[in-house]
Amino acid sequence: MVTLPSSTPEPADQSPHRARDVAESFGTDAIRYDRTRPAYPTAMIERILADLPGRRVLDVGCGTGIEARQFRDVGCTVLGVEPDARMAAFARDTGIEVEIGTFEAWDPANRTFDAVISGTAWHWVDPVAGAVQAARVLEPNGRFAAFWNVPQMPTEAQTAFAAVYREFLPESPASLVADRPALELYQAIHDKAAAGIVAAQAFTAPEQWQFDWQRTYSRDEWLDQIPTHGALTVVPPDTLASVLSGIGAAIDTMGGSFTISYATTVITATRT
Repeated sequence: MVTLPSSTPEPADQSPHRARDVAESFGTDAIRYDRTRPAYPTAMIERILADLPGRRVLDVGCGTGIEARQFRDVGCTVLGVEPDARMAAFARDTGIEVEIGTFEAWDPANRTFDAVISGTAWHWVDPVAGAVQAARVLEPNGRFAAFWNVPQMPTEAQTAFAAVYREFLPESPASLVADRPALELYQAIHDKAAAGIVAAQAFTAPEQWQFDWQRTYSRDEWLDQIPTHGALTVVPPDTLASVLSGIGAAIDTMGGSFTISYATTVITATRT
């Protein structure tokens, strides 16, 4: 889950990629992160790989390797770049090669790739410096693709969860945006990614793709994922416990489960 404080333009020093305490907090529980975060649609992977010059993939902010393993399992050679050593260690244990560092400062050592991807991580990268670095390492006609799983909650769940966040996290971005449409919130991130591509002056015009799917979560499954959300990885344990209790009670009133309509969104362009 990604949260932004408002729909108005942010000062540069409030851009998500500058919030390093959050960006590098997900490794606190890498096992939970990998267990609970959803993978990406097969149709998206197939479309990203279509018509590429080869199958060498660089995964920016690879985390525990969720999308890296998906690309590897369809025949790609994948290298990950990840700033959090704990997340990188988990990915390596699953067979993914990972180098530690932020993408903007990472040294490609003259290596090139057919695709540069980033799964639910590009908002932690400077959008212009990241796009310039992606262009640097991509082969001509190689593809850049940043993608996110955007969770669109049913209205009943969204309203109930927003009330919990506002009670226990009144100053958090999670409470400020909890009842706003998810695709509207993510569009600000998409627009920044697209603007970075344009600024790099090395790509075709950016495109936005969308792949829709659904998943039903039980009470326990959703509560298991909540501590991996960016707004909650850095809150005190007692506050997190209160949030989990409140959301658990809300799910109980819905019959113990609810269905999320995910939109997997992609910002992509081809290296000219």
